[in-house]
Amino acid sequence: MGKSWLPGARIVRNPQCRYLASASKDGSIRIWDTVLGRCDKILTGHMQSVTCVKWGGDGLIYSSSQDRTIKVWRAEDGVMCRTLQGHAHWVNTMALSTDYVLRTGAFEPAEATIVARDRNDSLEELKQKALQRYEQTRGQGQERLVSGSDDFTLFLWMPAEDKKPLARLTGHQALINEVCFSPDTRLIASASFDKSVKLWDGRTGKYLASLRGHVSAVYQIAWSADSRLLASGSSDSTLKVWDVKTRKLSVDLPGHADEVYAVDWSPDGQRVASGGKDKVLRIWRW
Repeated sequence: MGKSWLPGARIVRNPQCRYLASASKDGSIRIWDTVLGRCDKILTGHMQSVTCVKWGGDGLIYSSSQDRTIKVWRAEDGVMCRTLQGHAHWVNTMALSTDYVLRTGAFEPAEATIVARDRNDSLEELKQKALQRYEQTRGQGQERLVSGSDDFTLFLWMPAEDKKPLARLTGHQALINEVCFSPDTRLIASASFDKSVKLWDGRTGKYLASLRGHVSAVYQIAWSADSRLLASGSSDSTLKVWDVKTRKLSVDLPGHADEVYAVDWSPDGQRVASGGKDKVLRIWRW
């Protein structure tokens, strides 16, 4: 049902990036050695389907489940550190404050260049660049985690430090499909079956605004690299791009013939990709 193989997440600790975490309906998380092509560890503890798995940058793996819990695991040995409880229904989605920098690793999207191979950097040098970018994004504290649920709420956590949530985020009127931190970690965006996208403060969880314009459920959202624009895909067959500063619709992108299931922004901020029930992948250029 889910997987986590973020090159940045591994390169800040292990420049070979050889391990992949996968999550399943059988309630387990498996860690795969992609070089040897075999399962290295099996993490068990969830009582129902695992809906999402995230590999953090501090040596921890996070998993959410239909058993209403989030579990925190040590990546090195698979030991379960703690269970985060609070949601009253299935936990559908999670996001880390460091997701973007983990995804891009040693790559600096603002400069639109790959920091390394062109200059003959070694794997160790790549690791150091990725680690530097990661630590700048993380700041003085630990990674923050936000979770979204069928119970219409989100929780903001400091999962490496405490079992108790920092904040409970309420306001949605239907289940939450996806949640994302902005690349600069200052904002959280959430997408819901209530046809809205909501914005929250990334540190406190305080409600900021609702972005309304879709006429049906919003499935996925994606941030631009500069955290200024947010793209959303909906079952109403459209994508919409929102200006986060003005909190208004910037561009309406019709074109799909059916529900839009997936949307993502290129790291350089120049293109948006979308895929839908119409079996078409569309690339939108900025």
